Amino acid sequence: MPNGFEPPQLLKQKLFYKGRKFDFEVNRLRLPNRAEGDWECVRHPGGALAVPVTPEGQLVLVRQYRFAAQGRLLEFPAGTVEPSEDPAETIRREIEEETGYRAHRWQTLGSFFLAPGYSDEVIYAFLAQDLEKLAVPPQQDEDEDMETVLMTPEQLEAAILRGDPIDAKSICSFFLARPFLS
Repeated sequence: MPNGFEPPQLLKQKLFYKGRKFDFEVNRLRLPNRAEGDWECVRHPGGALAVPVTPEGQLVLVRQYRFAAQGRLLEFPAGTVEPSEDPAETIRREIEEETGYRAHRWQTLGSFFLAPGYSDEVIYAFLAQDLEKLAVPPQQDEDEDMETVLMTPEQLEAAILRGDPIDAKSICSFFLARPFLS
């Protein structure tokens, strides 16, 4: 099997919740080693994230209130991939909506599973460069509470090492982008 992928045998599947952003199911599986058990899974269409860099070399992040964390986290702009949408399309839209910047140069940084112990969500990370500040600031969605934050790569790295509240997808993407940051 390519990339180590060996699908289990699905014995039984039960959908417990169908939501707007994700579904929750419990699956009875037989693993490739013949072990059987029940596994919970959050099914998610995936997300796209940008590491935006201004012409001056500053990173553009958002400080966003997150209910599950019950506080504001520092994050790179990101969004859920819509059905039949390319992740590159998703992040082009999201960076403008969340930060008020448009990128004119894009580079793929890679993709990674966010929490494979319980979710199939994959994050597609991009480096966004040659940023232009939009003339008209974006209108925040009603359910969003966020502010734009500019930091140097050194400031962000120090914040990560201090243990400031920063989400995992942003930390991972920062280190994927680090070799391209001056």
